[in-house]
Amino acid sequence: MSLLHDAVRVESLTVLSRFRTDFYDCLTARADALFELTDAVLCTDGPVRSLVDLALAPEHRRGHGALYAGLNRGRVDVARLRRVLVGVPLPRAADGRLVLAVDVSPWLRPDAGTVPDRSFCHTYGRGSAKHQMMPGWPYSVVVALESGRTSWSAFLDAARLPPGADLAAVTADQVREVVERLVTAGQWTAGDPEILVVLDAGYDAPRIAHLLSGLPVEVLGRTRSDRVMRRPAPSREEFL
Repeated sequence: MSLLHDAVRVESLTVLSRFRTDFYDCLTARADALFELTDAVLCTDGPVRSLVDLALAPEHRRGHGALYAGLNRGRVDVARLRRVLVGVPLPRAADGRLVLAVDVSPWLRPDAGTVPDRSFCHTYGRGSAKHQMMPGWPYSVVVALESGRTSWSAFLDAARLPPGADLAAVTADQVREVVERLVTAGQWTAGDPEILVVLDAGYDAPRIAHLLSGLPVEVLGRTRSDRVMRRPAPSREEFL
């Protein structure tokens, strides 16, 4: 058992090391500063509230000047990073199929009055635990899920939604690009179960399924609790 455990651990460390190397190659400017900043964000205990705290993290071995220079002048090859994310071993359901979940997560910017393209984001539990609309940037996020109760998911893509965006059209384009990258990376081949795309109640699932026609996907949308599927059948007297 110990040998098996060690083999699994070595394999996991090999995958992690390969991903870190690929991620570093995606940083095209100020790579060292951005790489250590990423390590600091991932390894810091608790929420990150200021950049100064990250500069003091042990994983960030440079001064705070390098931190700001990395954020201001650093560059990331986003297209390459997206290809790297679909190339790692992904979680799968019990039957071996890929399950993708799509949802919108806001980055709230209520105090940034000069930030462009802010939208009003629906938030829960802020202040007196009421639903509020807060200015911020909504991001459409795609992750790969695994079966069972777990909070772990594989992050595959994120796209910021501009004000007035057609959510169904943007989501369909985003999922299509993710699925095409998965196929190119060999994560899905002919004969595999179709990829399951899970949507929340706020999405127009029938329209998104139509827009994704031609792809090896199945769309599963959650129905709102107040959705009426049909009306009661009228009595015969109403037709007389």
